[in-house]
Amino acid sequence: MTFHLEGDLGAGKTTLVRGLLRALGYAGRVKSPTYTLTEIYEFPSFQLYHFDLYRMHDPREWLDAGFREVNDGSVVSVIEWPQKAAGWLPAPDVTIRLRIADDGRDVECEAASPRGARYLEACCADC
Repeated sequence: MTFHLEGDLGAGKTTLVRGLLRALGYAGRVKSPTYTLTEIYEFPSFQLYHFDLYRMHDPREWLDAGFREVNDGSVVSVIEWPQKAAGWLPAPDVTIRLRIADDGRDVECEAASPRGARYLEACCADC
């Protein structure tokens, strides 16, 4: 499963990932991968890769870092600033757009694959 997170600086992308990890039961330290490009979190049945591509200057840096291979069935990828590696990233299953609003944040979720549509349908069944 691949999630693309879009939004301006300070929109809450890393905070959203931190909340997701807490909801999944991760109790360890959750830090921004702004300088390391990725942080990996281990769960019993999958790994969650949190990418922050803000500091990338060329989309090919995605390939040079060896991330292309991170796309098997046991990996969930959450990618901040996906436009920085446009054309090289795996297609998203879900795109999440965050915007700063007067009273908090606006969030827009868009399914970009059948798997993403099933995920959003299951997540939003109680909405």
